[in-house]
Amino acid sequence: MSRKSCSCLRSVSFLSCPPWLSFYLFCTASLLITELKTTQGMQVTFTNPQTIRKAEGESVTLGCSYTLSPFDTGELDIEWSEVSPDTTQKDQMLMSYTSGTLYVHGDNTLAKGLSFAAHDPSQGDASLSISLLSAAHSATYQCKVKKSPGVDMRKVSLVVMAKPSVPKCWAEGGELVGEAVSLHCKSARGSTPLKYTWRRESGGPIPAAAAQNSVTGELKISNHSQSFAGIYLCEANNAVGAEHCRINLKASKPPNRAAVIVGTVVGSLLLIFILLVFVVLLYWKLSSRRRYEKEFSNEIREDVPPPESRPASRFTNRSASQHPQVTYGQLEGSEVDSFNEGRTHTPSSNSHRHTPVPNAPVRYDSKYGYAV
Repeated sequence: MSRKSCSCLRSVSFLSCPPWLSFYLFCTASLLITELKTTQGMQVTFTNPQTIRKAEGESVTLGCSYTLSPFDTGELDIEWSEVSPDTTQKDQMLMSYTSGTLYVHGDNTLAKGLSFAAHDPSQGDASLSISLLSAAHSATYQCKVKKSPGVDMRKVSLVVMAKPSVPKCWAEGGELVGEAVSLHCKSARGSTPLKYTWRRESGGPIPAAAAQNSVTGELKISNHSQSFAGIYLCEANNAVGAEHCRINLKASKPPNRAAVIVGTVVGSLLLIFILLVFVVLLYWKLSSRRRYEKEFSNEIREDVPPPESRPASRFTNRSASQHPQVTYGQLEGSEVDSFNEGRTHTPSSNSHRHTPVPNAPVRYDSKYGYAV
């Protein structure tokens, strides 16, 4: 009974309202209905975060799902485009799907390796797949879905990075106890920012006295000791990958300085002694050579025979006759044998004057022998 009376009162009050109030209520109801239709219209959602980071050579799927409204009765149109960083330039269309047909726009390098993830994008999945990522694929992408009167879009940023290469580990400053030593770690390749982290695999955690720099990859030890010895691992990482290297840090006792000084002195003295011995041997060698050359020249002079005496005598002639000698001389351009027994010549009267006759052949005398 009360419900009936309330409805009657509402109807009576509505009919009894002035015209301007009825028009106002009608407009408000229309706006509410339109808002309700808008909220229940086309909706596009991304299943990925707003920024995606991937490594070079990998694949990625840019998720784009959409929900249609009962009021969306037009033709379905899906578009993927690269958003230009310059707001004054228009976006670059990559792929589209209209009336069941797939279109690839232009020959842009970004279009290579692009495809829809779903076999039929009209079923609510307009996700885009990209294979073999490279640095050229780093961009902002937009997924736009239209079906009149509904339309909606979303944007996603893709960042393609290079994984860090295997770093190189090395030590600087030696490994002597009590001295400063630094461990270094560096990757030759990799997209920034690169972060380096040192940890010790054996011997416990890194002592607090050691200071490491995650940007440069340096682990600095100001006062090396046995507590720092062990195997250290350095990891280089960025948003898309990580690599590591190892180094074995030892702690060696410093050498005895007194022994080093003594060894240096002894070595220097030994070197000086060797040089002196060499100089002495060289001097003795040169002296012996000069002495030998002097003695050899004296021996040659002693072996030279004395000159023969010129005066002639019967004794010398007789001794010469006992030892005849053959001599040759030139006579009128022919060679004459002076040792010819068949021919006898008498010595001239001037033979005792011992005056040599130039170019005269020596004659043999049977009584006096050869003339001298």
